[in-house]
Amino acid sequence: MLTVIIALTANALIALAKSVVAAFTGSASMVAEAAHSWADTGNEIFLLIAERRGARPRDKSHLLGYGRDSYVWSMFAAFGLFSAGSVLSIWNGIQGFSADNEESPNYLWAYVVLGVAFVLEGISFLQARRETRAGAAKFGLRPLRYIAQTSNPTLRAVFFEDAAALTGLIIAGLGVGLHQITGDARYDAAGSILVGLLLGVLAIFLISRNRDFLVGQEVGSWFGDRARAALREMPEVEDVTFFHMEFVGPLKVFVVAAVDLTGNRPESEVAAELRRIEERLESIETVERAIVTVGTPAVKGEGQATSPHSP
Repeated sequence: MLTVIIALTANALIALAKSVVAAFTGSASMVAEAAHSWADTGNEIFLLIAERRGARPRDKSHLLGYGRDSYVWSMFAAFGLFSAGSVLSIWNGIQGFSADNEESPNYLWAYVVLGVAFVLEGISFLQARRETRAGAAKFGLRPLRYIAQTSNPTLRAVFFEDAAALTGLIIAGLGVGLHQITGDARYDAAGSILVGLLLGVLAIFLISRNRDFLVGQEVGSWFGDRARAALREMPEVEDVTFFHMEFVGPLKVFVVAAVDLTGNRPESEVAAELRRIEERLESIETVERAIVTVGTPAVKGEGQATSPHSP
């Protein structure tokens, strides 16, 4: 939540400053950057909603909780980035190529705003990077692999949007500088198009990752090992014949397992024992809900492995 709030505050201030300078200079790159920052500001609002709605506890109507709601609102944010950021920037750059304007206005304020924006975006990016490194260290992963595969959509969105924003500022600065040096406005227009393409690629990536989790992302072994190991180490469990996990929200999984219990017990004791096993699994922070049944020969040996996907 802190990461999103910092990003929202930074983007709102940056968007306002860029819009004022874009209006004064007429720079295509600055118009693209203003659109980018306004899109990011709107996205952070969607991400705040995602955090709040996805954190609601499960109830009778949602037995696996509301975690997947985070991916729905994060999907809205990604679509906003594509439409309000990418498409508008590309269209603005195309118009810049066709415009008959070789005049090079004074871009002093453009450079000032780009510099201030770089500092503010850098602060937001460092916060996202700090949280990413902490999560990666927890799971023994490299930060880039963790942020690409994490089930936390808000962290991934803020991290990549801030990284794209810093890259976009460099591109915009080059476009503005080349326009000023050469007097050729096409450099400025090209900067706008490049920023738009960058945002488009990022938006498609974020949409794809949110879709993966909405349709049922299976859990990688290095994220689910704790629940699997806890089940195998229970003294009343002789063998685990089936084990499946999938994400139902940010860092939350649904566990389905079939086990062979030690000894021969009457049916009434078996039912109570299975419920105790489920409760012990659900006491693990990352387990939203667990369903455990008695294994049968029909399922024995199936579902032992999980595919190497997201944490």
